[in-house]
This record gives sequence, C-alpha cells and structure tokens, in this order.
Amino acid sequence: MKSVLVIGVGVFGYFAALKYMEEGNEVMCIDKREDKITSVAGKVTSVQIGDCTDINVLNSIGVNNFDIVLVAVSADFQASLEITSLVSELGANYIISKADKNIQEKFLLRNGADSVVYPNREMANQLAVRTSTSSNIFDSVELSSEYSIYETTVPQSWVGKSIMKLNIRRKYHLNVLGIKKNGILLPMPDVDYEFSENEHVMLLGTKKDISKIL
Repeated sequence: MKSVLVIGVGVFGYFAALKYMEEGNEVMCIDKREDKITSVAGKVTSVQIGDCTDINVLNSIGVNNFDIVLVAVSADFQASLEITSLVSELGANYIISKADKNIQEKFLLRNGADSVVYPNREMANQLAVRTSTSSNIFDSVELSSEYSIYETTVPQSWVGKSIMKLNIRRKYHLNVLGIKKNGILLPMPDVDYEFSENEHVMLLGTKKDISKIL
C-alpha cells in the first residue's frame, strides 16, 4: 500500500484517485474548488480545499510524507508548472505531472517531475488501435514505437489447443502474458494451458504480428 496525494480533481485526477483507491492505496485529494472536492469526498481517504500554488498550503499537507504526488491540474499549465516545482522543493518522493503537449513535458521534467503522463494522447492512441486495427482488440498498451500489449479475443483456430502445442512464441512471434475470462485475469499461464471460447488473451508483440492472427 502506498500513500498518494492527488493535486487537482478534474476528470483525470478524479478517476486516477479512484483507481489508486481501488488498488488498495491511501489517497488524499486537494483542489482549490469546493465543488471538485465535494465530488470525490467519501470516495478517497481524505480531502482538502486549497490552492497548491501557495507553498504554505503544501507545507500544511506535508507533501514529503506521500509516496506519490500526482499533479493533475488541467486548465492552467502555469499553475501545474509552479506546483510541480514547489512539491519538488519540498522534498516530494515521486512526482507525476500531467501534460497535454510535448513542450510541456520538457518544462515539467526540468522543474522537478519524475515522470510525465499524457492521458488525452494515450486514450486517443488506444481508441485508434481498438477501432482501426481490428474489432477483436479491446485494449492496448504501447510499450515502444514497435511493441505493445494487446487484449484480444482468442483466435478460433487456437480454441482447444495449448500454448505449447500452438508454439505461439516461435510461430507467431508473440508472448502470452495473461488470460482474462469473466473479468478475472490469469497472469502468465502455463504452457499447457488450453484456450477456450469466450475469453480474452493478453499478447505482447508488434502490430504486424498481431494483425496476422486476426
């Protein structure tokens, strides 16, 4: 379990906070707008109303006591930059800042962010993959310009056959990372696992190799 401070309860900050809670972490949310805090109150460990561009507010929270500080300010990049810099100066352990443009990433990293996320771009990429590559792809995570993890239906020709018998890694140049059935994930299945209908398979590979089996 980790302690997480979410600064900014916009759409991204709201859902990130709920997901952190779902994963068993302690989450505190802070935003200068009361309506934003009201929307998440009772759903996370604690909430506070405050303007985090004010170093006194950040000092009162004790940002260095959190394992992760997520700067999820959306509307004002200048404020996001200032907050990232301030929490860094105050000794935050690990800072994740939200960006919308490449140039923002450079400034955020220079001002103390340990990593930068692009939620809008990442969701757009996933949408494009799901809707243009194949109707059988339900989700994807891009690992590099070449490799991604894809969640797809089990090819009909694989049903009733094991991972070993299909020789998936050598024949298809793909790695089976997991099986999902009825919403439950079985990670790293044994090589003697036999595929069945109505389940999804998590595959690591290139878009070209994934397209071949679909």
